[in-house]
Amino acid sequence: MSTEWKLTLEVQSNTKDNTESLAAALITDCEISYHDGSFSIEIIESKAKDLRAMWNTRVRGLIAVDSLVSMIDNLPAGEDSSTRND
Repeated sequence: MSTEWKLTLEVQSNTKDNTESLAAALITDCEISYHDGSFSIEIIESKAKDLRAMWNTRVRGLIAVDSLVSMIDNLPAGEDSSTRND
């Protein structure tokens, strides 16, 4: 008997652009289903440990992109990474 493990994640950020940035971070890793203002991914694996590994990889990627987008969103008006003198 074969058991499949399945996990579905729906993602929506604070803006449409930020949601699209998060989706773009996963575009090469999995199939993305777009919805009105959000997107979802589905992970299906035959072993729970493989599902967990795939989940961790996807979520870490989302966390990294979300952190970067938040940092960019919080830059002072008119300043971007090309004008900083750090």
